[in-house]
Amino acid sequence: MAVLAIAMLSGLAPISGQGNVEKLKDPSQLSERAPDQFRARFDTSQGAFVIAVERAWAPLAADRFYNLVKNGFYNETRFFRVLSGFMAQFGLHADPSVQSAWTTANLPDEPVRKSNTRGFVSFTRESSPHSRYTMIFINFKDNSYLDADGFAPFGEVVSGMDVADRLYSGYGRQNVPDQRRIVREGNAYLLAEYPKLDFVKTAAIEAGSSPAKTN
Repeated sequence: MAVLAIAMLSGLAPISGQGNVEKLKDPSQLSERAPDQFRARFDTSQGAFVIAVERAWAPLAADRFYNLVKNGFYNETRFFRVLSGFMAQFGLHADPSVQSAWTTANLPDEPVRKSNTRGFVSFTRESSPHSRYTMIFINFKDNSYLDADGFAPFGEVVSGMDVADRLYSGYGRQNVPDQRRIVREGNAYLLAEYPKLDFVKTAAIEAGSSPAKTN
């Protein structure tokens, strides 16, 4: 209801975001081509922010993000790594049985066409090639040095950046949750050991973002 109320105030309504757990467990089912431009609204424990996506910046990332949001993947996910003056990272599913299906659903690397400056959003990646899958991060400042490491922005926070700035960062850099345990245990681990983390209540593609036509 909160997402709907916020969207109605803005003149837009969400068209998707309800989770389908069984579908989320099969990445091959989430392969829809994203619109050339679309917006995703995230209703969080701190308020709402909107990410505007330009598919041309990073088409594979845009498609993956569109499908994950549309099918409710990010609902209830925790902002588990929020570092003041750097970035906020999230995107590991609350249910480990869902997340395990995505650990090998990696995206090929893409050219970096936009820079990791304040408000821009990219998928995280490891040092190894083709290692992006579900985790994303929001840049809090000019982190353009990340461009050379292959972090390709696919969208930008166009409203609610102040919400992103307020996400809980009190655990600091020395007490970051163990990503391997999040993958294995999901939100049960985070709720028990990191109860102050902010989280996504629901995320949805805003109305007016229609799938692109395919031949």
